[in-house]
Amino acid sequence: MTSNSDHLDVVVVGAGWAGLGASYYLAQAGLRHCVLERSRIGETWRTQRWDAFRLNTPNWGSVMPGDHSDGPDPDGFMTRDEFVALLEGFAARNGLPVETNTPVTELSLDSELDAFRVLTPRGARWARNVVIASGSLNRPRRPAATSALPSHLVQMDASDYRTPAALPAGAVLVVGSAQCGGQIAEDLVQANRTVFLATGRVGRMPRRYRGRDIVFWLRRSGLFDVPRKDFLDPSGRVMGRPLLGVGHTVSLQSLSAQGVVLLGRLTGVDGNRRLTFAPDLEDNIRFGDETSEQFKRHIDAYIAREGIDAPAAEDDPDETVAPHLPDPPVGSLDPAEHGIASVIWCTGFEGDFGWVQVPGVLDARGQPVHEEGIAKRPGLYFAGLDFASTRKSGTLLSLAEEGPRLISHLMARHVRP
Repeated sequence: MTSNSDHLDVVVVGAGWAGLGASYYLAQAGLRHCVLERSRIGETWRTQRWDAFRLNTPNWGSVMPGDHSDGPDPDGFMTRDEFVALLEGFAARNGLPVETNTPVTELSLDSELDAFRVLTPRGARWARNVVIASGSLNRPRRPAATSALPSHLVQMDASDYRTPAALPAGAVLVVGSAQCGGQIAEDLVQANRTVFLATGRVGRMPRRYRGRDIVFWLRRSGLFDVPRKDFLDPSGRVMGRPLLGVGHTVSLQSLSAQGVVLLGRLTGVDGNRRLTFAPDLEDNIRFGDETSEQFKRHIDAYIAREGIDAPAAEDDPDETVAPHLPDPPVGSLDPAEHGIASVIWCTGFEGDFGWVQVPGVLDARGQPVHEEGIAKRPGLYFAGLDFASTRKSGTLLSLAEEGPRLISHLMARHVRP
């Protein structure tokens, strides 16, 4: 038996920016709903970001629905704790029905009731619609080489890193040179730690260009609006976001100039327990430079086409600095010989959707099957997925467009309060 209070129009899973945004639009539509959060509002931001972390989007773009940015530093970047406070304030001001410390342990379909059954330790809820906003970047991925590394090395994922002082004494190997890897390597070297960085084929962007933050130009020029289908690789996967520093450009050459020892891609561990690296370091640096130039050329063409009065381009010292590369290149190294005590894996994330027990909703890798956030199972939606619809998807800047679109689709199913 279930009571009427157990039946809702919508259950939202997750109280991050995507889930709170969905709740805001559901409340505006007058739909009975709740937001179930496994721990606290913004939990992933609280527990999977390092102490010096800042948002990559400037303050002027870090805005929730119905709010506006009017702070003293529009081109600044929020800290981790400031962003969590923003989310908490948004939920409180709008009276959103968030239930914290209520993890969803199973989502299934109740065919008799024609509703979804949302199971939690506090009991079950039933709803005709469910919006999954639990995040698609909250479970770290590691390569197979992790199990072969020497046992004395302390291994952790980027989501577990907090501060250089919390690591064991000794050098640190950071594996992966995208957003997390580049920024964590810089955090470590600026704390006077010896840092080795195993790089990869990752693009990068300048922080500012032609007098504006790069996010301004990505938004204005249409680069953020490129549809997902146009940047899938032949395997159907999406390349990670380019490396982008906070407050300044971060490039492989700027990291090397600060003292980070650059290596090629980590390929494994040989029979002598030595870490091995591909001979692709110079190619990786070149690829980053080329993608930066591609972004600039697109922006230049947009400025010329629209007749925008923008300052001329200036050299960015973090892009033009000469890299200090190991000579000869490092093909392998013994961690003990180089004093390496820690390895931080910055090799990507995926979503943890193991609790979703609805047939046809997840693929063989356990990731959502959807079209712009709309699952094949009617009434099931995914909010806040990275690259769900466009390059902008998965960032706060997408919420004002994608939130109303999902709720409009949901409303078209004739949900009645």
